[in-house]
Amino acid sequence: MQLRPTTKFFLLGCAALCLAVTVGCGRDDASGDGAAAATPTGEQLSGKVQADGSSTVGPLTTSAAELFREEQPGVNATVGISGTGGGFERFCAGETDISNASRPIKPDEEAPLCKKEGIDYTEFQVAVDALTVVVNSENDWIDCITTDQLKAIWEPGSKIKNWKDVPNGDYPDQELALAGAGTDSGTFDYFTDAINGEEGASRSDYTASEDDNVVVQAVEGDKGGLGYFGYTYFEENQDRLRALEIDSGDGCVAPSAETAQSGEYTPLSRPLFVYVKNESLQRPEVQAFMRFYFDNLDRIAEQAQFISMPEDEIAAQQDKLEQAISAAA
Repeated sequence: MQLRPTTKFFLLGCAALCLAVTVGCGRDDASGDGAAAATPTGEQLSGKVQADGSSTVGPLTTSAAELFREEQPGVNATVGISGTGGGFERFCAGETDISNASRPIKPDEEAPLCKKEGIDYTEFQVAVDALTVVVNSENDWIDCITTDQLKAIWEPGSKIKNWKDVPNGDYPDQELALAGAGTDSGTFDYFTDAINGEEGASRSDYTASEDDNVVVQAVEGDKGGLGYFGYTYFEENQDRLRALEIDSGDGCVAPSAETAQSGEYTPLSRPLFVYVKNESLQRPEVQAFMRFYFDNLDRIAEQAQFISMPEDEIAAQQDKLEQAISAAA
């Protein structure tokens, strides 16, 4: 199934002021139509559900928490925005129940830390993303950029600081102002791997932040600006920036729900994840929250302007959740 986002999702500026974004910081006017019962019996629960991690996935989990609150106001669900790597650090230290991630957990870094601390977890895919390359709205000289051009701009040691120096392009004498994900971000890991061929390989002279709003502001504030972040943030800021089509060798393709789901938007379409601590799945409030997440994923994704998954993939994740809950009991 393919969704076109239609509604605003939440005021992420609040996240820039708070380490953790509580559901009270979000919108209160979401419709309850179609919501599944948070528990099989409809009982009211209490307790806390703590999530942190990716700034890309954070708005999706925040939307889930907002809608869950309508059914379970006694459960305090918090969603932090510290980047995928920062979220995994907290998760593996036992500080959170859920880690939002825009890349899989690294088997040679975070996973051993979780093992050392005795943290067992289950990975769930919750959405699809189209990592989006954006330029300033006044940029009138480029609509499509090749992956080779992106590599020339972003690779380690790149000396390209002016649009006129970008290879295979007839661009003006305009200073190039770069902005993108910080090194603690899963978006940084994915972009550098997909474009530069090695995770973490990137020039360092750019405006870097785990907060995508910083990247939006940097590109918006400079006519020569170029940046990248998740599709959700472009949708939220499309009146302030322009998205570029990507040509990886088979022609220009625009980022969209359809091209991301089909795999046509290559190499910048990617899965998005949440990791749940198995011990936390023993608690009724965490079980209820995760069941609600998948039972209402299409509605949550639409509210948060995300690209949802096909129904069969959602069902597979629901089965995986029930198996994890049974194993944790």
